[in-house]
Amino acid sequence: MAEDQIYERYQAKAIAEINALGHDIAEWLREAHPGAAPVLGTGHPLADILLLKYAPLPAEDQEGVAFFGRSGQAILKSLQRLRIDPLMLYGTDCLKAAVEPAEADLAQCRLWLTREIHITQPRMIVAMGETARAFLDSIEFPLSVAGDGTAGEIRQWTPTIGLLATPDIDECLDSSQSKQDFWAAFRVLGEWYENLPPY
Repeated sequence: MAEDQIYERYQAKAIAEINALGHDIAEWLREAHPGAAPVLGTGHPLADILLLKYAPLPAEDQEGVAFFGRSGQAILKSLQRLRIDPLMLYGTDCLKAAVEPAEADLAQCRLWLTREIHITQPRMIVAMGETARAFLDSIEFPLSVAGDGTAGEIRQWTPTIGLLATPDIDECLDSSQSKQDFWAAFRVLGEWYENLPPY
């Protein structure tokens, strides 16, 4: 079987699994938080890079899509500067709705994030903000190693997935200094991306 056909099958499987996850999230919220809208991940279902924020902002909640609005636009501009193909990305929030989470919600969100990572199989996770990084470590993903979240430093989270911590993009857009702090950490992703093997 040709390589392209194998990839297409993997991609079709990932799309089906992401769609099933979205359905499960919507069903859970319908029961647990009537009236709350799901905020789902967006991007390539087999992304090399998974971008992770902690909670959705009002614009994301309104559209039902993670990274919709100012933070998404800022990320796209940063990716252009780094010459990273946006089609290589998948973005999601730890929390899947704009509600104050109870412990049961947090437990469910950990399961959903675990599924997202299994589906997308990224090579790199960019955890934006200490809360997102701590939540990622709390899911106890197979073979993952918890560690500190020094901004701008890449560490191995699992044998096949790197982890880059950055400041929270949502908190960095209202002052020039915080934008610079985010950029200083995020641009490390460009160096990593340049050094990916061409296969």
